[in-house]
Amino acid sequence: MRLAALALLLGVGACESPRIMPVSVVWMDWPAEVAPDDPFRTRLVVGQPCALIRGFEASPTADASAVTFAPYFVADKGEINCVDGAGATSELLVTWTIDTAGMAPGLPAAGERTYEMRSAAGPSCPACVALNTAPWVTFGEVTVRPTLPQPNASRNAAGYVIAQRDSTGCWRIRPSGLSSPDADIVMDDPRDTTIQVYGFVQGFIYEPAAPVCGATRVFHLVVPEMIRMERNRPDA
Repeated sequence: MRLAALALLLGVGACESPRIMPVSVVWMDWPAEVAPDDPFRTRLVVGQPCALIRGFEASPTADASAVTFAPYFVADKGEINCVDGAGATSELLVTWTIDTAGMAPGLPAAGERTYEMRSAAGPSCPACVALNTAPWVTFGEVTVRPTLPQPNASRNAAGYVIAQRDSTGCWRIRPSGLSSPDADIVMDDPRDTTIQVYGFVQGFIYEPAAPVCGATRVFHLVVPEMIRMERNRPDA
């Protein structure tokens, strides 16, 4: 039903079926707490393949234990082969990421409980697949509470980031592949002293009692040992 509706929206005729190109989630953040059966907005940073893109679908599903996003792009049949740094060409080459979102389905809960937040391990992020042997990557958890969450509650967050210290000594992370200055998030308690690192982090975004490095929304690192040091990464 979802693909039929998407085809109708894009004006795809019966004789011209679109190509479906799965991608991986590079970064995800979501409310730390939600009410039962209440859909919630989840920020997704995903890799974009080198193709004639016609549409995007976050493709969220939920079961008894988790919410899983399996995002994909809808593309024209015409091929575009981008060239990487080594001169190789591929339509699956991901040279940039986009900042988007998806609505997670409402989650049932008779009492307080947690669900995992996952993403399908797509072909555009081989390193994501290496995190575990499952066909998905687990980014963290969301708590479902019968009582209403606080209006300024924190957001859980996880993904691949560039972590860098600026000229004032402040540390910031940025979802891998995003280049806009407003993509940076200040870290309140950095655990490393190098100039720049790349890796997978888990934590939460919250409003501190006083600004940190001028920021009123900051990232707190919860799982520092998951950062894999890859200094001077060429695509940082």
